[in-house]
Amino acid sequence: MKNGRQVVFLSAVVLSLASIRANASETLRVELTSTGIHLDTGKVKAGTVTFEVSGSSDSNTEHELVVLKTDLPDSRLPVQKEKVAESRFKKIGEVEDVAPGTSKRLTLKLGAGRYVLICNRPGHYSMGMHASLVVEP
Repeated sequence: MKNGRQVVFLSAVVLSLASIRANASETLRVELTSTGIHLDTGKVKAGTVTFEVSGSSDSNTEHELVVLKTDLPDSRLPVQKEKVAESRFKKIGEVEDVAPGTSKRLTLKLGAGRYVLICNRPGHYSMGMHASLVVEP
């Protein structure tokens, strides 16, 4: 009976580890400064991605982070009235009101492809607040 219990226990451990691996996620650190969006990496694996978004203390303005799926270069999005026309893209998610010196989290399920991250407060995209993100299969 002892061997039977060991087999059941080991099977449970293996299944637990397999489910942890299947649900693995990536974390991407994003810093919003007064002049840009800085990522700790420009590539992540498809699946659950958590954006740890921080407002740089060198900025005196609140920002936001908008995640758009598009094949366009991050510097070529259409702007109308000082903002990117988000409705022309597939908006995946956003985090708003990131004040200087504060942090917020955004967790999204991302499929393989190209994404653009922007701050879409009036004038901020044009000041350089955009970055590209590639999600690999």
